[in-house]
Amino acid sequence: MQEDSHLLSNSQQQAEAVREVKHLLRAAMNGPLSQSMRQKGLAYRVIFGVELPRLEAIAQELPHDYALAAALWREDIRECRLLAPMLMPTGSMDAELADVWLESMHYPEEVDVCVLHLWQYAPWASSQVFRWLAAEAPLVRYAGYALLRRLLVAGKRLTTRDAQEFLDHAATDLRSTDSRLVQMAAYKTVVRYCECGLPEERMGQRVLDAAGL
Repeated sequence: MQEDSHLLSNSQQQAEAVREVKHLLRAAMNGPLSQSMRQKGLAYRVIFGVELPRLEAIAQELPHDYALAAALWREDIRECRLLAPMLMPTGSMDAELADVWLESMHYPEEVDVCVLHLWQYAPWASSQVFRWLAAEAPLVRYAGYALLRRLLVAGKRLTTRDAQEFLDHAATDLRSTDSRLVQMAAYKTVVRYCECGLPEERMGQRVLDAAGL
């Protein structure tokens, strides 16, 4: 009975923490931006219209805690889902959980925030990139390119084998018309790869030339 009471207390504390986050978001609400986002097709249950720099500032005021991050991720509220990766401790998210989150995403913005604030720091990031690049779902491939681009920016160097695998995927996606989102992500990542050095520039440019870019 005492253990059940403790569990209930934890649940209540978590619910209160989520309510406090929503209160902060409501106070920072931008009505015109919220309406603009809906007009552009975002279909969350709630959109407060809080811009990313303000969300990052709010995240600095909140505990970086797995339970809170997971609870916010389950909310059908744009800002809660963007705060979740900002608050999730890097060591608390393994590759399997990243897959689960990615499968539930509908918008590139969610991917971008996860990459920037969470996934690029994970020990599994380098290997996960190539699993995602080989996926069929466009948003998953987008995540692969976005994550690889961040790793390259951070100084990651690809082995010859990894570089060839990446460029093979990019060559296919640059020629494909199935997803403009993936096509642009592939292009930006190849361009960033070209900036890593002269050998990388030569290899990447061959892919861009073949695609007529």
